[in-house]
Amino acid sequence: MNNLKRLGSIAIAIIAMIINSKSAMAQDLSNGADNFYKSDKVTIKKVTFKNQYNMKVAGNLFTPKDLDQKTKNAAIIVGHPMGAVKEQSANLYATKMAEKGFVTLSLDLSFWGESEGEPRNAVAPDIYAEDFSAAVDYLGTQAFVDPERIGVLGICGSGSFVISAAKIDPRMKAIATVSMYDMGAANRNALNHSLTLEKRKKIIADAAQQRYAEFTGSEPKLTGGTVDELTKASNAIEQEFYDFYRTRRGEYTPKGSSPKLTTHPTLATNTKFMNFYPFNDIEMISPRPMLFIAGENAHSIEFSQDAYKLAGQPKELVIVPGAGHVDLYDRVNLIPWDKLESFFKKNLQSKTEGTVGLLPERK
Repeated sequence: MNNLKRLGSIAIAIIAMIINSKSAMAQDLSNGADNFYKSDKVTIKKVTFKNQYNMKVAGNLFTPKDLDQKTKNAAIIVGHPMGAVKEQSANLYATKMAEKGFVTLSLDLSFWGESEGEPRNAVAPDIYAEDFSAAVDYLGTQAFVDPERIGVLGICGSGSFVISAAKIDPRMKAIATVSMYDMGAANRNALNHSLTLEKRKKIIADAAQQRYAEFTGSEPKLTGGTVDELTKASNAIEQEFYDFYRTRRGEYTPKGSSPKLTTHPTLATNTKFMNFYPFNDIEMISPRPMLFIAGENAHSIEFSQDAYKLAGQPKELVIVPGAGHVDLYDRVNLIPWDKLESFFKKNLQSKTEGTVGLLPERK
C-alpha cells in the first residue's frame, strides 16, 4: 500500500511538472498576436547584399504577387527590434505592408541573425545604421523599385538606427518608427533617467575589464537582453519581453545559434551605445516626413516623445490607446496599419500621381 501511495505521489508530481512546463511556455495571444503571419498574397525571397564595410547583410524581400514589375514601385525597409532578428516583428510588418502594395525588405542587422559580423551579438550602432543605407543601395538598384521612393520603418531599437541613418542619407524619403527605443539614452540613463552616474561608470569599467579577458583568449560574455526565465523578482518589463521572446508567441533561434544566446548583446561591446546620440541633429531630416508610433502604456514612450519634440516638420506622433511597448511588435489588432499605409502612400507617391498616391487601396 505504501508503495502504491508513493507511486501515486510520483505520478502527481510528474503531471505537475508537465503542467508547469507547459505553463512556462504559455503566451498571451490577445489582440490578434501573430508574429509568424504568412500571406498568400505576397512572394518572399531571401536576398543578401554588402554594406560599405563589405559585410554580408541578409534580408527577406517581399513583393505583392500582383506587382507590376515593369514599373518603378515604392519600397519600404523594415528593421527588427534590438537583439531580435528579422523573423521577429520585422517580417510581420514587411508582409502586411507588402499586402498593401509596397515592395518591402526586412533585414538582419550586422552581427545578428543571418547577417555577417563577429563576434556574434556585437553592438555597433554606426554599422547598424549603415545596414539601412546598404538596403537602400540594394533596393534602389532593382529594376522594379523607384530609387526616389524608398522609405524606412524601424521597430524598437531599429527606430533609433533608422533615424541615425536618415540624418546622413537623403535617399530615405519617409521615416517611421514603432515602439522606438533610443538605444543611446536607454543605456546611458536607463528608463526615466533612473541610472546613476556611479552605476554607469561601473558598467563601463566592467566592459573594459572584459576587453582584457577577451583579448587574452576568453569567450565573449553576454549582458542585458531578455531574461531566460522568470522568477518572483521579475518586474513587469521583464515579463513583457519574456512573453514575446521566450514563448512560442515570438521565440526564434537562428540557425547555428542557441536560445541562451538570443537577444543578449556582448558585454564588451554594449557600451558602444553610450556614445550613440541618434536624436542629435534630427532636424536635419526635415523636410522629409517622420512618423512616430508608440503605445499609450509603453514603458518606452519617452523616446518617441523626445524624438517628436526635436524633429523638424513635417512630423506626427501617434499614440495607440491601450497598447504597451511589445504589443506593437505583433498584435495585429492594435498596430495602426491604416496610418502606416497612408503615411507611406502619401510620402512615397510618384511625381506623376496625385495626393492619393500610386498605390490603390487594398482589402
